[in-house]
Amino acid sequence: MIPVTLAVRLHRAGLQWHPAPGDRFAMPDRDLDDDVFVLSDMTIQVYDTPDEQLIGFNGTVEWALDDIAVHEAIWLPREDQLRDLLRGTFRRLEREAGAYRVTLETVDGGRAFSAQTAEEAYGHALLHLIESAVAPVAP
Repeated sequence: MIPVTLAVRLHRAGLQWHPAPGDRFAMPDRDLDDDVFVLSDMTIQVYDTPDEQLIGFNGTVEWALDDIAVHEAIWLPREDQLRDLLRGTFRRLEREAGAYRVTLETVDGGRAFSAQTAEEAYGHALLHLIESAVAPVAP
């Protein structure tokens, strides 16, 4: 799982989340910084109101009947979701010297990002793409 700090940076950079069952999220700055929640059709659901999307905590005693706006939650994308978001820029994932390295190819050349986990390396690569608004190379 990517660190919440990286997820916050992706969120602030403009990463859009379209919640779906199985997605993980956090709610930093609410005394729940270490808790990870998972959307489920049974207990934590997303629903639309006329003004916004809300996440409803339906099946847990502590959260029964409480809701938060989707924009208040921080999405913690999975490895497959991060890789999909890299689209045609993704070239390879390698393990080297105890770390993972993701290599991208964009119009401005190749670029590599290393981290302790594959998800985190993908996350840093995606953050680079969003912040630099680099056009992806077609697959």
